[in-house]
Amino acid sequence: MNQFGTLHKSNGRYALRFEHFFSYKPEDVFRVITNPSYFSQWYPFATGEMDLRAGGKIAFDDGEGSTYEGIITELKKPHTFEFREVDDLIQISLLEGDEGCQMVFIHIFDDKEMAMYTAAGWHRCLDVLHQIVNGHPVEWKDNSAELREFYREEFDRIG
Repeated sequence: MNQFGTLHKSNGRYALRFEHFFSYKPEDVFRVITNPSYFSQWYPFATGEMDLRAGGKIAFDDGEGSTYEGIITELKKPHTFEFREVDDLIQISLLEGDEGCQMVFIHIFDDKEMAMYTAAGWHRCLDVLHQIVNGHPVEWKDNSAELREFYREEFDRIG
């Protein structure tokens, strides 16, 4: 299931990194990650509107009246899906292995005060992605508070 995320500081920004193993080929996982209907199930605020090409737009709605667009900055099937969402950068890479693939998910952002919230949110979202890839029904666990506390303790020591 989900591995815990790690936080690193680099060039004045923060990089939150998660790794997941899937027992499927990168092509199969990539197809799920980039399919607009699946994407909107696991990615927060995604509306399902996506122009899947480098330079293409992804539509988001925060549910509180704000809509905005992300821009796909890199798309190399079946290994790389990268996009900018406001000032943040999301990088998803799939590395081929003997019995499946390793997904590396990196979110680059500026505000360390948001790191524990961001990590807890992605932890939950990537759990749902794992469910979708494996053909399981989507079940959002009610574990936000515990995850925020875990990540707050982990990240307090990072400058």
